[in-house]
Amino acid sequence: MASSTDSSTAVDDEVCQLYERYQAAESDAERREIALEMGKLDGRRHSEIYAALENE
Repeated sequence: MASSTDSSTAVDDEVCQLYERYQAAESDAERREIALEMGKLDGRRHSEIYAALENE
């Protein structure tokens, strides 16, 4: 259980960092790049959740 909590914490930290970068972005192109990174992170998070559910 600790590993999934650690993984969630790392993802949460990464989300916070991306959000801060998004807020500080100076152009639409930069915001779009960050939004794509957020999407990839969200996809990783979902795949981890589904993998954990399959293991239960």
